[in-house]
Amino acid sequence: MTTNNSGWPGFRLLALSLFIALLAAPCTSGWAQPAAKYIFKVATLAPDGSVWVKQFQDFAKEVSDKSGDEIQFKLYPGGIMGDDQAMYRKMRVGQLNGGGFTMTGIADVVPDFRVLAIPFLFGSYDEVDTVRNSLIPYFKNKFKEQGLEFIAMTEVGFIYTMSTQPVASMADLKKGKSWAPSGDPITGTFLAKLGITPIPLSIPDVLSSLQTGLVDTVFNSLYGSIVLQWYTKARYITDIPFGYAYGAFLLDRKTFAKLPENYAALIHSAADRHFSTLLADTRKSNEESRQVLEQNGVTFVAADPGIVDELREEREKTVEQLRGSAFSPEAYNIAAKALEDYRKTQPDASR
Repeated sequence: MTTNNSGWPGFRLLALSLFIALLAAPCTSGWAQPAAKYIFKVATLAPDGSVWVKQFQDFAKEVSDKSGDEIQFKLYPGGIMGDDQAMYRKMRVGQLNGGGFTMTGIADVVPDFRVLAIPFLFGSYDEVDTVRNSLIPYFKNKFKEQGLEFIAMTEVGFIYTMSTQPVASMADLKKGKSWAPSGDPITGTFLAKLGITPIPLSIPDVLSSLQTGLVDTVFNSLYGSIVLQWYTKARYITDIPFGYAYGAFLLDRKTFAKLPENYAALIHSAADRHFSTLLADTRKSNEESRQVLEQNGVTFVAADPGIVDELREEREKTVEQLRGSAFSPEAYNIAAKALEDYRKTQPDASR
């Protein structure tokens, strides 16, 4: 019997092409990549490569691995989906399923979420942790009422006054052109109490505004000033914390509700682990950033004696004006009670 081999060269070429394609495909436990049943498209202002994005990627990998790739997260970092307000609008119409939001960016949805951002409220991270933990159950319920699943609270850390000229006194601060985050009535009102007219800007617009001179005084964490490059223009940092900055990782509840109970629990348990690690990573990055900034020519300016007491007095006036409008009495009372109880056990705690 004679075999016709006229078609074999083409067959061998096709087989070789298929073999190469298989080698180039992603490595999975089977021959085919399983399609994800649940996909969450999540955006954030945090830059790619930052500790926030790295820890989110670790979280997403754990969830994907433990769900057999049935849950996958697609992350859009660095503000490519717009600012916080744009991200939230895209969630409402289904273009996104979640976001890593700054406090100022999501507080229009849940105003009480801004209560921890009162300037000069905290004197240590122990105080922050005590008050934050007392409020998280309250925040979860408030976001749930708005159709959002509260997955984790994120942290920027203690923020400092950063300027193009040294700021050591109240007079120095009043001379500057101070930024206030858009949609942040607390910072805006506090600065107004000091006799300063703030210039509201979204976070992505701050660096260009420093470059053009529209503003010359801004507020950020030490690490945040590096990853956002603000330190290249604001090269003086007043060496007392101005306040505390934070955010939230939220998912759309309609999308989240489609998950089986075990997968919903998986996301929450993985988030608890990874975002606790993120908290430690963020604080370590802020500590290390001080030396990095000094090595890059940034000057830390000692504040004049007595300025903190003066600023705390204005803080109290700000709270009295904003309680009931910018945040509810209920949220403020939870925070104030937790802080008061903690300070009773710490005689040297900040007031």
